[in-house]
Amino acid sequence: MEKREKLYEGKAKAIFATDDPKLVIQYFKDDATAFNGEKKGTITDKGVVNNLVTSRLMGILAAVGIPTHFVKRLNQREQLIRKVEIVPVEVVIRNVVAGSLAKRLGREEGERLPRPVVEFYLKSDALGDPLITLDHIDVFGWATDEEVEAIVEMSHRINDALVAIFAGVGIRLVDYKLEFGRLPDGHDTLVLADEISPDTCRLWDMETNKKLDKDRFRRDLGGVEEAYHEILHRLGLD
Repeated sequence: MEKREKLYEGKAKAIFATDDPKLVIQYFKDDATAFNGEKKGTITDKGVVNNLVTSRLMGILAAVGIPTHFVKRLNQREQLIRKVEIVPVEVVIRNVVAGSLAKRLGREEGERLPRPVVEFYLKSDALGDPLITLDHIDVFGWATDEEVEAIVEMSHRINDALVAIFAGVGIRLVDYKLEFGRLPDGHDTLVLADEISPDTCRLWDMETNKKLDKDRFRRDLGGVEEAYHEILHRLGLD
């Protein structure tokens, strides 16, 4: 597989063309940002950790019937993925009150939710990824009703799988972000895209509630690299 020109570079990853128009290479960077890019820094080997974790979790999800863009991991920082058109709606699944939900609704961080909550945000750095409703998605044509129904159904299945995976290694999956994409297959088939990693998940130790994710960078808690490597170790990837 020949790596060609860079197609896109975001805050945490870059996408490169290949000699197959249906496949691209996703490169994971060490750059770290928070608060929609207002805070910037570097987390040593973050790209390596996120590539390994994402590859493992995408593989497990595919094995239980979740369609994904993931094809295979190429090396420490790169993976081969199917080219997709990203749906401009980010999905956040919340199992425990934390972050913006605690601030927005005046709830105590750490409160267990009686069932998972699914939220939608417009994928727009310029606007700060605002919270949106199903009506917004419909009126502005960001996704069809059928796509939203499929996204919600897949999100719950993904959540069931990920909660079990992390609980098995002593980690509570507090909340996390998912992105979906449409394959250029003539049917706009929806697949899980982007990444699942300590960058995109809140992960707390089940006994101590120690944060093992990017909140350590966001909140200047220290021990960021150690937390990322702890996730790698717990999943048996180190």
